[in-house]
Amino acid sequence: MSNASLYSDPEVLCELAKKLPLEVPDIELIIPHRHPFLLIDRVVELVDNERVVAIKNVSFGESFFNGHFPGRPVLPGVIMIEAMAQTGAILAKLSKDGVAPNKVVLLVGVDDVKFKRQVIPGDTLRIEMTSVRKRRPLWIMSGRATVGDALAASATISAMEVA
Repeated sequence: MSNASLYSDPEVLCELAKKLPLEVPDIELIIPHRHPFLLIDRVVELVDNERVVAIKNVSFGESFFNGHFPGRPVLPGVIMIEAMAQTGAILAKLSKDGVAPNKVVLLVGVDDVKFKRQVIPGDTLRIEMTSVRKRRPLWIMSGRATVGDALAASATISAMEVA
């Protein structure tokens, strides 16, 4: 069975929802993102239909640091937003009454974005997404990305279930 068909298998998703932490091979069974665009390394908390917490270890070897910025690498804000969206997709896919196994979650909107701290190689980004509203096929989640106790970014993410 290919990875693409695994993330549509309801039994696999049900088992993963019970297993924490989730590592990259597990995450690849839930959402279709792959290296170099899979932006979360670990899922450490999951409260059904409420919230999820994921970790991104920021590494100097990531390709976008070559140009953002030479001599002073800073994690691009859009990468933080995408990591938040991927984290939210994990919550949507693993929650009971969540996104159907044969559907994916696509980012459709970002509101109230604030960047408060630069994120640099060596930082560990903790991403927490909280469900605000679910009116199928639309999901709205509030997100915070922190490094230690410092807020790096916050946003409201809208996502849509699609076949």
